[in-house]
Amino acid sequence: MPQQILKLLSFVLAWLACAPALAHEGHGLAGSHWHVTDAWGFAALGLGLVALIWFSKGEK
Repeated sequence: MPQQILKLLSFVLAWLACAPALAHEGHGLAGSHWHVTDAWGFAALGLGLVALIWFSKGEK
């Protein structure tokens, strides 16, 4: 189980490292503006991290 979590986490981190290259003008490191969907994405990411931590502590 921990190996699966590490594989998923490494995939997510690699995807996030590439995300600025997929951004349209005004996003990324050079500048920013926000959309409503950006806030929902951050909320979903936070809930996902909480769930990951919660379920990883369950079998100890």
